[in-house]
Amino acid sequence: MFERLREDIQSVFHRDPAARNAFEVLTCYPGMHAIWIHRLSAALWGWGWKWLARLVSNFGRWLTGIEIHPGAKVGRRFFIDHGMGIVIGETAEIGDDVTLYQGVTLGGTSWNKGKRHPTLEDGVVVGAGAKVLGPFTVGAGAKVGSNAVVTKAVPAGATVVGIPGRIIVKSDDEQEAKRKAMAEKIGFDAYGVGEDMPDPVARAIGQLLDHLQAVDSRLEGMCGALKDLGSPYCAKDLPELREEDFACVKGKDQTQAS
Repeated sequence: MFERLREDIQSVFHRDPAARNAFEVLTCYPGMHAIWIHRLSAALWGWGWKWLARLVSNFGRWLTGIEIHPGAKVGRRFFIDHGMGIVIGETAEIGDDVTLYQGVTLGGTSWNKGKRHPTLEDGVVVGAGAKVLGPFTVGAGAKVGSNAVVTKAVPAGATVVGIPGRIIVKSDDEQEAKRKAMAEKIGFDAYGVGEDMPDPVARAIGQLLDHLQAVDSRLEGMCGALKDLGSPYCAKDLPELREEDFACVKGKDQTQAS
């Protein structure tokens, strides 16, 4: 149990730069509270205590503003950011490392019994206000844009935007992996926005990451050549990028925007 709790907390640090310490996550993150309450209600549901499971689930909804039916299946390292207004239906299935933002609905389009809610495979990101409706699968690593309404299956790695949801780009897995590795190396997180979104800023960021990847590879090759020649130059560490050094620039940008 404690190992699972530690895993949950680490998933918050990995995906939310606002998280400062474990105590803050334990006490101030309603998304985590909703997931922990759901685990209890899901266990009761599995044991046949249906009414009690619904009561516990309703308490979680009252406490956090997040409604997760006790029959829903939730994977590991599930992260709900902000969370208010999220609804997850009874037959929904959520894989590992999935991220949902506020106002998301994993709902159904039928009153029939049986499977009527979506399945989200590993690594799916669903933006704020999006509605994913129906008994279909959103493939691993797919992204659903904010306020999109999705009623059909989404291939793995694809990005869906709009009403009704339409697939705009299927990602290049190799290129995506390179960009992600470079972003993590320099401490950059695009906050759930893929470089394949129809946004000129996001596209420019993706191109910058590609350029940094190429420069990094070239520098490594140069350093290898210098090392072979006996030069100690590349033994020096690169200077660390500190967040506080960019605070004044960020402040100026915010002032200009206002």
